[in-house]
Amino acid sequence: MIVISLGGSLVSREKIDTRYIKEIIEILREAACNFKLGVVVGGGRTAREYISAARNFSNNDYILDKIGIEATRLNALLLISALEDIAYPEVPRTVDEAVSYLKSSRIVIMGGTEPGHTTDAVAALLAERLNAERLIIATNVDGVYDKDPKRHKDAQKLKRLSFKQLLDIIMSIPPEPGVNTVIDHLAALIINRSRIRTIVINGANTKDLRNAIYGEDVEGSVIE
Repeated sequence: MIVISLGGSLVSREKIDTRYIKEIIEILREAACNFKLGVVVGGGRTAREYISAARNFSNNDYILDKIGIEATRLNALLLISALEDIAYPEVPRTVDEAVSYLKSSRIVIMGGTEPGHTTDAVAALLAERLNAERLIIATNVDGVYDKDPKRHKDAQKLKRLSFKQLLDIIMSIPPEPGVNTVIDHLAALIINRSRIRTIVINGANTKDLRNAIYGEDVEGSVIE
């Protein structure tokens, strides 16, 4: 079992990137011949636009999170539509549903599950529940750095790091609005407690995504 967290910003940038989606679909079709795959898709620009619009009417974070979750499920349906012959036709609304659907399908694609949980955290929970071989976090950053590379010019990318190193780095960054980490706090905690081998890559590099699925060398970071 392989679990992939596919950043929504890769699927939905300025507009829906159909060229990129076609490349991803080809990789997933090939990989499904060798592995069962659980894919968790983020909301990207679609989620940001709806949440921004909703802020004109409500500042209730629970409601805003629910809007974002629906955007992730819309992106999941988009991928399902391109994989309808091998992917489960419905979007799971819980981790347990995803596990159940994988019993009869090679690929299950889902979005978020509940307010307060990012799609990275959902992917980590799914990987934990499945005892997955590895968790792949495909994002718009090319790995894990010892500090925020956007704020620190001397930030160093870590090709390999331990679970404790990951946790120390992530927990040193306060979860404040506007502060982004390559892996969020909850996901890092789940990865650490379950010792899930995790590979962080720039998902725009589809060669790296294919290599990560097959356990080959990547340009990103490996946590183990």
